[in-house]
Amino acid sequence: MKRIGVLVSGRGSNFEALAESVASGRIPNSEIGIVISNRDGAPGIQRAEARGIKTRVIPSKGLEREIYDRQVAAVLNESKVDLICLAGYMRLLSPFFVAAFPNRILNIHPSLLPSFPGLESQRQALEYGVKFAGCTVHFVDENLDAGPIVLQAEVPVLDQDTEATLSEKILKEEHRIYSEAVKIVLEGKFKIEGRRVLRTN
Repeated sequence: MKRIGVLVSGRGSNFEALAESVASGRIPNSEIGIVISNRDGAPGIQRAEARGIKTRVIPSKGLEREIYDRQVAAVLNESKVDLICLAGYMRLLSPFFVAAFPNRILNIHPSLLPSFPGLESQRQALEYGVKFAGCTVHFVDENLDAGPIVLQAEVPVLDQDTEATLSEKILKEEHRIYSEAVKIVLEGKFKIEGRRVLRTN
């Protein structure tokens, strides 16, 4: 049984999608071992508690990045997680944290990376005038939204799209491909060559 640790800062809709996929067997032989938030009162924590999943709130306010990350890493190690999934986790991870879990941290980002990293990707995409937007699941390294890409999905940007409608379309795809990427990684059906994540049988 593979164990997943999820880090959230907000509503946790991607956590919810992963939890559904675990419960339904779309991510087989796995369980969510712990959900950790850096913010008190994050709805994602309440959602996890409602599902009977173990949670921890470790407030990050005022702490240096590495000092905070060491606390989080200790809890993840204690929970014996095989994979860490960031689900709306609004913190950049320290080099210490990334090195502690090599190729074991996944993030989902609401753009087709390397376009529009950082915050408000949907607004950036609309302002730039792209005809396609989407989302990316990638391994996490110490740079922002920059690690090797596992999966991407695209959605058309329509003339009438607003930030809200585009975000909603992208979110549906996020929920779909995040579960798919987690399954690939937990089953070890990939190899990394340079920046490319290649599927293996």
